[in-house]
Amino acid sequence: QVQLVESGGGLVQPGGSLRLSCAASGFTLDGFAIGWFRQPPGKEREGVSCISGDGTIPHFASVKGRFTISRDNAKNTVYLEMNALKPEDTAVYYCAGSSDMYYFCQDDAQLYDYWGQGTQVTVSS
Repeated sequence: QVQLVESGGGLVQPGGSLRLSCAASGFTLDGFAIGWFRQPPGKEREGVSCISGDGTIPHFASVKGRFTISRDNAKNTVYLEMNALKPEDTAVYYCAGSSDMYYFCQDDAQLYDYWGQGTQVTVSS
């Protein structure tokens, strides 16, 4: 069955780095778009980044250049490298998959069919 599992979250000091992983099973990432979303405490879920089915990363798919999304088809895993973390980045981070965005992806949660359980990222000194 289709499953997405996030990992790599934790507590990090401001300015630090984390790499989140989104491992897919039940389908191959090639041809599927994967998006990263986050939900800060008390706030709405927002899009962070995405990669389309053909590997295209839109210009908006990074947070001020600090976050980088990548895909390893051999491992069927998508990563989110987060650098220069700020307290405002504290949130539960989710990955999601869609089979309907091959050429260009969008960070609209309504367009994604499959969701992981989320991983907590806390940026604090």
